[in-house]
Amino acid sequence: MALILGIDPGSRRTGYGVVDVVGNRSRAVAFGTIATTHKEIPPRLGEIFAGIDQVVKEFGPAEVSIEKVFMARNADSALKLGQARGAAIAAVMQAHVPVFEYSARQVKQAVVGKGGAEKNQVGEMVKYLLKLEQRPQEDAADALAIALCHAHMRVSLARWAAPRLSGEGGFVKRSSVNCK
Repeated sequence: MALILGIDPGSRRTGYGVVDVVGNRSRAVAFGTIATTHKEIPPRLGEIFAGIDQVVKEFGPAEVSIEKVFMARNADSALKLGQARGAAIAAVMQAHVPVFEYSARQVKQAVVGKGGAEKNQVGEMVKYLLKLEQRPQEDAADALAIALCHAHMRVSLARWAAPRLSGEGGFVKRSSVNCK
């Protein structure tokens, strides 16, 4: 059993999703959003930090996955997203939990099967894969998708990282998988 916390950072709403992974089976343990209430960025970052800190303390994830910052149309938006992401990562690192990063394209590829999938497709696949009664709110669905992406990748990485018997009787060690 491994609990994975997925985080979809945002300066107004940060999604989180906790997934329990046993072998190749995953189930949602908890998910939701941390909605900030302040107008100014510094107090919002404090709310994100406190919210993620609370989730980490409550569920004790073994690993955390978070979406990488993408280049937004607006530099100010990208900066705010980066700050929200930093607040979330700082909360996780305070608990000494390893953090893994994935691009939005990698997450969509792992969950939907195509990197250019639409948000509603991601939500529907999350609902299907985790056998949820209804599709989660968008930020929570994205966070669950990020956790599922890591669950899929950690299985692949473990498989590839394990020494493999080569044709000549020696061992070949592979340590990375490209997920494009």
